Amino acid sequence: VQLVESGGGLVLPGGSLRLSCAASERTFSMGAVAWFRQAPGKEREFVAHMDKSGRTIYYASSVRGRFTISRDNAKNIQYLQMNNLMPEDTAVYYCSADSRSRLIASVARDAGAYDYWGQGTQVTVSS
Repeated sequence: VQLVESGGGLVLPGGSLRLSCAASERTFSMGAVAWFRQAPGKEREFVAHMDKSGRTIYYASSVRGRFTISRDNAKNIQYLQMNNLMPEDTAVYYCSADSRSRLIASVARDAGAYDYWGQGTQVTVSS
């Protein structure tokens, strides 16, 4: 199963983008989901997590209040709404998913916890 992302691009500082992520196979139901990002020369870092019910959400401190993770379980799609973007948000963004519905807090921020990944979409914030 492959996850397919869309919605990246070039945006001015202060602008917004919405990333989407869907499974390549309709029979696959995403459990817990998350977004990570990787800037040039840096390690992949956690951005946001949501369990299958949508009741448990975690954000990295650097994006809290600006980014919103959401999902539509009927369509099997997850989203990342990014507002008030800053140049330091520039990175390749990856969506991920796991078959488990919930992950404990200490695991949810770990990229190794997720079995399914997208190919990445570039987000560039620049004037």
